[in-house]
Amino acid sequence: MRASRVLAVTATAFAAVGLAVPMAAATNGPGNGPGNGPGNGPTNVTVNPSSVHQGATMQVSAMGCGQGGKVWSNAFPTTNLSAGSTGFATAHIRPNATPGQYNLSVRCNDNDRIATQRFTVLAGQGAQGGLGGSMGPSSVEMQIGGGLVAASAIGGAVFIVRRRQTGHAAV
Repeated sequence: MRASRVLAVTATAFAAVGLAVPMAAATNGPGNGPGNGPGNGPTNVTVNPSSVHQGATMQVSAMGCGQGGKVWSNAFPTTNLSAGSTGFATAHIRPNATPGQYNLSVRCNDNDRIATQRFTVLAGQGAQGGLGGSMGPSSVEMQIGGGLVAASAIGGAVFIVRRRQTGHAAV
């Protein structure tokens, strides 16, 4: 019985590796690895968010630009795409960009192919949703919080002491 389990696990492992090999060859085939010359160019270009307000920022990602690249559009200045299997760029939308549909273009540093993606610029500056805890509390807020904690600790201690005294008197 044990031999059949070992055989089943071994067969499953070989099948998993066998299925992964074509995917690895497609990803790291000739021309895509470091030092192998130009790759196939940018693919899977995404923007987040796809609708962005004037003056805001959006994230752009693209695969296939192992040596980095450039991202540009009429709505924002040219920005650099980071190197790696998936490159990232932060695009700052111009505050005076006309609301509407735009295309952005991505080109790898090691390839002349260009990929595009659509996004929308919305009118207005958008809502200021707060700082999200990025700024620490002020000294006044810390003193108020410390006072509240101390008051609750003293109140709890007084409650417990009084309850114990009442319990001993009844005995």
